[in-house]
Amino acid sequence: MNKAFVKEGDDDLLSPLPEMPTGVRNYITHTGYQHMQTELRHLLDSLHSATLALADERSPDLDLIEGSAEQNIRELEQRIHYLQTRLDTAEIVNPAVHAGETQIFFGARVTYENERKESQTVTIVGLDELDPDQGKISWLSPVAQALLNAFEGDSVVLKSPAGDEKLHISTVLYPSQVELDADAAGPTNNGLE
Repeated sequence: MNKAFVKEGDDDLLSPLPEMPTGVRNYITHTGYQHMQTELRHLLDSLHSATLALADERSPDLDLIEGSAEQNIRELEQRIHYLQTRLDTAEIVNPAVHAGETQIFFGARVTYENERKESQTVTIVGLDELDPDQGKISWLSPVAQALLNAFEGDSVVLKSPAGDEKLHISTVLYPSQVELDADAAGPTNNGLE
């Protein structure tokens, strides 16, 4: 196969991965930690299967398939390494310990209003849990940094390249331990199916 079409070398990253800033703790919720462990187990199984399949199919006629399979294996190995590193450094935080409090800490679900009277609800989570479409923002994000340690009813200043913006905090909620346990257990059958 023509070497121009093959990525070689361990220094070629196949996809960019978010890096933890130096000196910053890798906070994560228990649910986020479990999701990463589940993904890791799945990827390890996939890597094992892909490696066995590649070994079974080696022949001179399969250069194209082999190159594609080897790239898939490298991608799996990269993601596995990433997950293992992040899980090894993770510090699990239980936001339920703050249930009933009005001060904003990691794991809080916060509703705030900007100067244009637009309301937004976010949950402050770890870097590996962020999902903006679901309102989950990293505790390292500018919005979370502006909100952290403030109280329900406070106004804070969000500093951004577009300028400072005042945010008024309407509500601060934390999940109860019961909610966290149910979330960790996964979907349940309520007898509605």
